[in-house]
Amino acid sequence: MPLVDMPLAELEVYQGRNPRPDDFDSFWDAALAEMRAIDPQVELTPYSFDQSIADCFELRFTGVGGARVYAKLLRPKQQNGQAPAVVGFHGYSGHSGDWVDKLSYVANGAVVAFMDCRGQGGRSEDVGGVTGTTLNGHIIRGLNDSPEKMLYRQIFLDCAQLAGIVMDMPEVDAKRVGATGWSQGGGLTIACAALEPRIKLAAPVYPFLSDYLRVWEMDLAANAYSELRTFFRNHDPRHMRKDEIFRQLGYIDVQNLAPRIEAEVMIGIGLMDTICPPSTQFAAFNKIRSPKRAVIYPDFGHEGLPGYTDTIFEFLGGL
Repeated sequence: MPLVDMPLAELEVYQGRNPRPDDFDSFWDAALAEMRAIDPQVELTPYSFDQSIADCFELRFTGVGGARVYAKLLRPKQQNGQAPAVVGFHGYSGHSGDWVDKLSYVANGAVVAFMDCRGQGGRSEDVGGVTGTTLNGHIIRGLNDSPEKMLYRQIFLDCAQLAGIVMDMPEVDAKRVGATGWSQGGGLTIACAALEPRIKLAAPVYPFLSDYLRVWEMDLAANAYSELRTFFRNHDPRHMRKDEIFRQLGYIDVQNLAPRIEAEVMIGIGLMDTICPPSTQFAAFNKIRSPKRAVIYPDFGHEGLPGYTDTIFEFLGGL
């Protein structure tokens, strides 16, 4: 097998390189307190989609900083008692996808909510009050300011807030809620399960937003992580602030959130991944203390993993 990272035996014990700020836990406790103090002003608008399985709604809520966050919500037309629910998150710069993509979960009896990340390809507002995309640069957004102003702090909180809103719906059994997503969506799945510990099952796939320093040291600050290199070139060309910068990135590093997870976790990893290197994914996975398993694709990278969508569907069917 070709090697792009560490041997599997080393990956299975790797604990990450990016520093964890000393006040990490108090930082996120304060962030959650801010989120919980918000009146989310939840708005559900029926959406016309001609099919026989689901009632569809455009869901909007107010997140931290006042941004209106958008999600697609689907619930079974035929429902007896409270249903399980699945919350989902998309890849970097994308959006929540098509309605039809969610119907398999609804047909299986679940309420489904997929969120648009603020400032990316969907309909959520950016913190400046702009609907739609700022394309990229979201990892480094706020990096020259206080950690509280980093954009991924707000996006991580949006994920947890959406899960809580879904759990509070009378048709949902709050004890049977799962989360899933690929790439950025995988990182957000980890963040969601960490910040909303009532999540029962979590299925991240090759998670983004983990172990930034390892990405840098592997010279893979390209593609999804290219903005790290751009930031240094523009703001610290001699790397005089390197330690400070990676410490601040530690606040939005999902490996540092992973120990908070109480859900059962199933993670999909391709060992040939050069976008989100396997070591960065294992850095998060190895810190999870709850029941967990890794599904390994030795010859695959940051791409479709044959049969794995079905595997996730069966896993979340256990809600």
